[in-house]
Amino acid sequence: MKQRNIILLVIVASLGYFVDIYDLIIYNIVKKTSLADIGITGDLFKQNETYLFNVQMTGMLLGGLLWGILGDKKGRLKVLFGSILMYSIANIANAYVVNISQYAICRFIAGIGLAGELGAGITLVVEIMDKKNRGYGTMIIVTFGALGAVAAYIISTIAGWQSAYITGGVMGLLLLAMRIGISESGMYKGLEESDVKRGDFMMLVNNPKRLFKYLACICIGLPVWYVVGILINLGEHFAAMKVIDGDAIVTGKCVLYAYLGLSVGDLLSGILSQLMKSRRKVVIIYLAFISVTVLYYIFTPRMTTTHFYMVCLLLGASTGFWALFVTIASEQFGTNLRSTVTNTVPNFVRGAVVIITISFTSLKASIGINQAALVVGAVCIGLSLISVLYVKETFSQDLNYFEIE
Repeated sequence: MKQRNIILLVIVASLGYFVDIYDLIIYNIVKKTSLADIGITGDLFKQNETYLFNVQMTGMLLGGLLWGILGDKKGRLKVLFGSILMYSIANIANAYVVNISQYAICRFIAGIGLAGELGAGITLVVEIMDKKNRGYGTMIIVTFGALGAVAAYIISTIAGWQSAYITGGVMGLLLLAMRIGISESGMYKGLEESDVKRGDFMMLVNNPKRLFKYLACICIGLPVWYVVGILINLGEHFAAMKVIDGDAIVTGKCVLYAYLGLSVGDLLSGILSQLMKSRRKVVIIYLAFISVTVLYYIFTPRMTTTHFYMVCLLLGASTGFWALFVTIASEQFGTNLRSTVTNTVPNFVRGAVVIITISFTSLKASIGINQAALVVGAVCIGLSLISVLYVKETFSQDLNYFEIE
């Protein structure tokens, strides 16, 4: 029965993250056509494309805090399915917006909902699976989930932006039907029977050692959303500077290739981590990979269209330590804070893309697009390296313990 529960949990969490990524990425794929249909074109489009993306990411930042605390106080399963329900409804509503205000409200609510699925799924997997093999579980979730971006691109090209939003929402609602048969983790059940504080965010702040460890966990993931938020989402702008030969670069295709690479990268990093019995060493290898790939992307002066998309593929593959990053965060803290940490850390990284894009935009005005990307990338990768060297190795660590004030 336990093995069946584990398999079902990994399947549902993987499908959930697939839909999560689909709904997270769909805006960047359909933003130009969807905004044009409600009258936002030209300079208005340039003013609002980043604004709506930042609204969504701000929602994720707040949602990470909300769902994380609820996961420790009320249970991981309730968060897993509550978050899916919220972002599914928001994305269906997004298909019917008629102005920028409605669009922003839908992206904000969807962002809040999208913040809960990954953290809840990862928390359940690391608490239920065997400590030596739980890395395979998180690897499967993120590897399969990344393909949601591929589905988003394909569906948007076939069905149009409104149908693409509705499809994402319906997939989420159908996924809720699979919740039957999944049980709460034994570690959380043990937590419910204790009188220890649960989901108290201040416990992460009022203890210096715990705070530095928490901030380090966040910083490890910064390069992933630097690449996705700047180099990929603004791929058309970088392509324009490189005098591309061939068809015009389309952001949706940049996202497609990047997430194909991300899926492969997550698969390889998960396997490598299990073989090396280390999470930290593999992240360091990937940081070296991402550094080389970013430099190539920025400083190569001329590319064909195919060449550019292949570089996007490599960029995606180089960021394929997302599964390891979230797993590291989940394994650093006790059961009474694990959901809070596992939900907030990836969503604070996603929310940090607001700061990253603002910094990039400000620098671009004074030093140019390539130099701005280089400076922001160096800061993100540098902070990530320092942080991964700071946190402890958690491979095969027993996680059945509490954080005490």
